[in-house]
Amino acid sequence: MSKNYEFHLKKMLIYFFIGLLVSCTQEPKKVIEIKGVYGHPQPFWDKGYILTELGINSIFVHSGSINKEMMDRARTEGMNVFAEFATLNGKNYVEEHPEAWAINEKGEQVEAASWFMGVCPTEPGFRQYRFNQLRGLLSEFDIDGVWMDYVHWHAQFEEPEPILPETCFCDNCLTSFSKDTGFEISEGTTPEKAQYILENLDPEWRDWRCKVILDWAVEIRNIINEVKPGILLGIYHCPWTDGEFDGARRRILGLDYDLLRDFFDVFSPMVYHARMGREPAWVEENIGWFCSRMNIENQGFPKVWPIVQAYNNPYTVSASEFETVLKGGLTSKSSGVMMFTTRAMAEDEEKIDVMKNMYNNLD
Repeated sequence: MSKNYEFHLKKMLIYFFIGLLVSCTQEPKKVIEIKGVYGHPQPFWDKGYILTELGINSIFVHSGSINKEMMDRARTEGMNVFAEFATLNGKNYVEEHPEAWAINEKGEQVEAASWFMGVCPTEPGFRQYRFNQLRGLLSEFDIDGVWMDYVHWHAQFEEPEPILPETCFCDNCLTSFSKDTGFEISEGTTPEKAQYILENLDPEWRDWRCKVILDWAVEIRNIINEVKPGILLGIYHCPWTDGEFDGARRRILGLDYDLLRDFFDVFSPMVYHARMGREPAWVEENIGWFCSRMNIENQGFPKVWPIVQAYNNPYTVSASEFETVLKGGLTSKSSGVMMFTTRAMAEDEEKIDVMKNMYNNLD
């Protein structure tokens, strides 16, 4: 064997092992699982579109809008179908069931927070009402997953200046708090009891409220496992970081990421930039922060599929702005994205082109 041949052979072996080392250390290629839209697909169908031609593979639809006709056509077009389940939205319920009305620290029934009307999360009648609705949904339709929505105590975070009331100090919540924690609450009026808790038991109160929200997730997971095991459980949630608004995501809304992490298959941060008075670039920043905060792994659980804004409120979201937030929703460890709403998309051909081009080039 000539020295020249030995030299080239050694050189080739070195390059081979360097390439092997690089390939072993590189992260696996990112796979985008969900190219979704939120809302009933009828606005697209009315315009003659086939969903797969637009690059869409998944639709997220309010549970009350799902019917057999929609399911049949969606399946024919190869869609995953996920049901949005309006968990703690009390609109049209509290008016007929005042016992479920959330009570503030003044002992008064709360007012609607912007357009949202919450409900007392511990009220037994409402809990049974919602759980029965879920059982009926799962029994009737062969859906691929349930997305809990409005999963927080009464408040409104989808505003530049959010509405953050202190709730709920109804008799049921006060009794449950005392029983669950073992803390005695001094006698007095509702405002006096609320003041005592906020001044003397504030950390315990915040922890307990977070566990109430967690209990909703646990119960819904149990129902899914009983009626339709194997489908996904997701959550639409406030995207605030831990410190924003003096920690209000946990302090007021009751959303503790560390408690919730192990009970959901998918997290869908509601990064509605326009509604929340943020710049489009904020979407990418937020998803990066969230994936890091939750220690999300590639192709692992839980998954992150954000929902971004296409809807024209409080101003017209341009096609270029929509493209920025759609790309932002697919950054970091996100493996899917969807936009709000199908109607807003169907009314704007430029936005449809943005979605179609992006979704069809993700394969």
